[in-house]
Amino acid sequence: MLRRLTGGFAMIGEVQFLPGYCVLLIDDPAVHRLSDLPRAKRSAFLTDMDRLGEAVERVCRSRDSTFRRINLEILGNTEPYLHAHIWPRYDWEPEEVVHMPVWLYPRARWTDPQYALGPQHSALRQAISEELERLASPE
Repeated sequence: MLRRLTGGFAMIGEVQFLPGYCVLLIDDPAVHRLSDLPRAKRSAFLTDMDRLGEAVERVCRSRDSTFRRINLEILGNTEPYLHAHIWPRYDWEPEEVVHMPVWLYPRARWTDPQYALGPQHSALRQAISEELERLASPE
């Protein structure tokens, strides 16, 4: 876990073939859809998604000059509880997937041990966590 946010938990992804991939998990696993939440909690979750996305963007842009953008996704097709994916995208991605949804990456990328979250991601994890803290501070 990176940090507890207002409406959920910011987590770094278990797979890092796109360095900086994070997930925002709702703090109530009984919530399956964004529309299940009362308006105030819905807004809090979306604000947290925006904050995590901005933190990932700032960190990835500072670490890799080929950073392109952030993709934010709420899907829920595999896991039933509400969660959001924050995917950094880069110019160095393979041509056949760089303009496609991340989900079209070959299955081998998702299971290759070289992309598994590990100690080599400690600095990235720390940087995103610190950026989340900075973004929480009043400007």
